[in-house]
Amino acid sequence: MTSLPERAGRRCHAVVNPFHSTVYFQPDYGRELERLGVEDRGADYFVSRAAAFGRVGAGTVTATFFNFKHDLVARYLPAAWDVISPEDALAARLRAADSVLRRLLGDDAVSSKEMAEAAELAQRATEACSRAARPLYAAHADLPVPDAPHLAYWHAATLLREHRGDGHLMTILGAGLDPMEALASHTASGKGMSPQWILRSRGWSAKEWAAAQERLRERGLLTADGELTPAGTELRKALEDETDRLDRAPYEHLGAAGVARLTELAESFTGAVIAAGGFPADLIGKR
Repeated sequence: MTSLPERAGRRCHAVVNPFHSTVYFQPDYGRELERLGVEDRGADYFVSRAAAFGRVGAGTVTATFFNFKHDLVARYLPAAWDVISPEDALAARLRAADSVLRRLLGDDAVSSKEMAEAAELAQRATEACSRAARPLYAAHADLPVPDAPHLAYWHAATLLREHRGDGHLMTILGAGLDPMEALASHTASGKGMSPQWILRSRGWSAKEWAAAQERLRERGLLTADGELTPAGTELRKALEDETDRLDRAPYEHLGAAGVARLTELAESFTGAVIAAGGFPADLIGKR
């Protein structure tokens, strides 16, 4: 049972998460890493998100990131740690988050009382997150909370993102979907990354994408022209509903009024980030 309105946690997450994610789509972090000796931009995402683990190899990253091809991950890790330490990578990421948010939102917004309120609410929600079976969340939860309100909010958004993401992987595995099948079915729902972005960033080939679509068709989840069947639509709905259940605790802890207020604030900040060009225009697209 829940005391929250239906899907309130999901709606809140949907507008909080992009506040963290925008740092992956702006050049600031790449510039920070380049100054520290990491010259191949393909390494940036893996260094950024895996640094909380310490000096891990490709196996850990492939397992926890889930939908990246292992060959792509192994191209960059663990070799990147010979160039930059995880500690320096994390510090560079925080500097990049600061510069991205100041540029997209402006100095007044990042230092506003609304930003401080969003940070306080999001941090309060993270108090009820669980480390159990959630490796990416647990690793980031061990990092210190930044002092600046916009960075404290960014950090809390990171924790809430990874907490939900770790839980979502549990549901995907329970449904018997492999990484490519999960990506292809999500894209077919009209909510995932475009195939172009997936193939460009995840290391999979067009042939592997087509093979995943064919496996989904064999299970009765995808039509011949790449649409979800009724069974596919029901599966995607069940995955999100179960993810909601596994991610309920932080939002229950915050309470209905707190969730509503955080959602309101997050919508404003995320809307401003998007309006300022925080994400590529072709990021989301069907098939």
